[in-house]
Amino acid sequence: MFPAWFASNERGKPDRPSKGKPPSGAPQGERSPSGRPGPGVFAVLAVGLVGVMLYMMFTSAGAGRKIGLDDFATLYSDNQIVADSVRVHEDAVRARQKAGPDSQTETAVLVPFNVATREAVVAEVMAITDNKFQAVSTSPWLQFFIIWGPLVLVVVFLWFMISRGLRSAGGGGGMLGSFGKSRHRTLTKEMTNVSFADVAGIDEAKEEVTEVIEFLKNPKKFTKLGGRIPRGVLLVGEPGCGKTLLAKAIAGEADVPFFSISGSDFVEMFVGVGASRVRDLFKQAKDSAPCIIFLDEIDAVGRRRGGGFTTGGHDEREQTLNAILVEMDGFNSTDGVIVIAATNRADVLDPALVRPGRFDRQFVVPLPDLKGRLEILKVHARKIKMSPDLDLEKVARGTPMFSGAELAAIINEAAISATMLNKESVELVDLEEARDKIKFGRARRSHKSDKEDNRATSYHEAGHAVLQYLLTDADPLHKVTIIPRGQALGATFSLPTKDRTGYGLKWLNATMRTACGGRLAEEKATGDIGSGAAMDIMQVTNIARKMILEWGMSPKLGFIRYEGKDSKEMFIADKDYSDQTASIIDAEVHRLVDDAYTDARRIIDENWEKVVSIAEALLKYETLNFDDVDRLMKGGTLVKPTVSEMIRAEERKRAEAAVVVAPPIDNGTSQVPPGTLPTPA
Repeated sequence: MFPAWFASNERGKPDRPSKGKPPSGAPQGERSPSGRPGPGVFAVLAVGLVGVMLYMMFTSAGAGRKIGLDDFATLYSDNQIVADSVRVHEDAVRARQKAGPDSQTETAVLVPFNVATREAVVAEVMAITDNKFQAVSTSPWLQFFIIWGPLVLVVVFLWFMISRGLRSAGGGGGMLGSFGKSRHRTLTKEMTNVSFADVAGIDEAKEEVTEVIEFLKNPKKFTKLGGRIPRGVLLVGEPGCGKTLLAKAIAGEADVPFFSISGSDFVEMFVGVGASRVRDLFKQAKDSAPCIIFLDEIDAVGRRRGGGFTTGGHDEREQTLNAILVEMDGFNSTDGVIVIAATNRADVLDPALVRPGRFDRQFVVPLPDLKGRLEILKVHARKIKMSPDLDLEKVARGTPMFSGAELAAIINEAAISATMLNKESVELVDLEEARDKIKFGRARRSHKSDKEDNRATSYHEAGHAVLQYLLTDADPLHKVTIIPRGQALGATFSLPTKDRTGYGLKWLNATMRTACGGRLAEEKATGDIGSGAAMDIMQVTNIARKMILEWGMSPKLGFIRYEGKDSKEMFIADKDYSDQTASIIDAEVHRLVDDAYTDARRIIDENWEKVVSIAEALLKYETLNFDDVDRLMKGGTLVKPTVSEMIRAEERKRAEAAVVVAPPIDNGTSQVPPGTLPTPA
């Protein structure tokens, strides 16, 4: 709806045009229970068959030195051919030449011929040898394998694959049958290393799942009054709030099998695979009862049926959802199987999936409040060496609307930053830098901007800062900077005094005016406007439209919601009002933005000297905190080193550390006692 962290006004660049173990249930390559040979036997047979073919081909064909008919006649007349060794084959006349000066052993010689020269060559050989030769016909097996061998191999391979797939479809393993097997992981306490002590900021959710674990450990305690063990628990929350971490903690706390699988693991390119995996998962769960099934990102297969653009044919996702519904209906109170599902899009789930009887418990895992953020920071800071005077509560107050995953990332990034700076421990400045990096990107301190661009950026951010400071209904100012970070050339940060769960009209009006201040100050200082206010324009427009369409803050339109359903199922916008009403909506949005822009211009004009003072200070110091802005707004001046002075001081410090005084050379003649410093002379 709005920026997840405190309200931020940025001046940025315009948008450019455009290993481990196999999963349980996977085939292990073992011999099937029915005793049929596995893939290893088939491989041996195939290799053996190919080996026999090659042996017959090469041994029957033989090898030898090719000679002409005249050379053969000369060798035969010189008695160099072994008697009775002349053989007439289908493609050549072969014989063995006696050992001689050129060879110490007998060698094979052959006179090749083809179909056209066969009769002439054979007749000549008959005359040379006086019919002392033997005709040898080609082996029929060789002819068979040469002609039919490749085809036989292909047919045997296809038959093996199809028969193995059919056996696998009946419940066995195999290459094709593994598609229908569930790809879940079985987690235990030793595998997760996560317990409830590692989960903070969601105490109510922990209590909810603690009851589930107690159900599994002692079901009779709850059924003695006639109650039924819940079949499912649905965890709903924003990304990073701890839904999956909570599931891992359940696996760490429960002494029962814990089957974990993602919704996307059910669906494959083959029709019917998802439903088959659902049946296999629930069958294994019932065999291992009592146990827990965790379905992460269930919206991947649990979306509302019949919505969106479908072809009207077979829908693999809907078949998978139907299988889940049937399996959850098939539970008995004594089965001891509890399904825990997690999603961040509960609005798109099918009503038949979330009804009582399937998911009896639905719990929202919200973004942590101040107390929750402090507890989460303490959990993740246990493994990090923190500065003794570090106040984590100040970090928690400075991170409203941060999720647990983002808070963990802040601690980790701060530790990395402190390590790169060779610090002994993590300090508050490291955590604040990590916070800004997580939300807005790394500071681009090496970025060199044009003087005019720097001046425009400084006045832009000064306009935001003055309005943020003067408007009492806006969030308090935290700091303002012109150091580029991410895609933004500068930013003004505010720090809410409380966790805001709703938005009041006064706060919305103040936020809109603050966003308008950047463009107005930049225009007055430079006489030109740029694309740097794109983020501000988007923020103002979004606030105005939500005030009119969703929150009923227009006197003309009244207490009516005009915004369509946010189901994300249709590509065409849902519009339930007439064209005349649409014109009124556009006019009201325009009125709200114009009022904010006009009021912001008045405030900027009345306090222009203060805008100039802050802008010039930004050009000099680059970053100003609240105390600096407060002193300038009250007419004071800043007395602190500039950025260039701090850089020069750092360079001097490094140069002094690099200077090493060479010790004097002692050749044994010096009478100076050890440890005495030499005189300046």
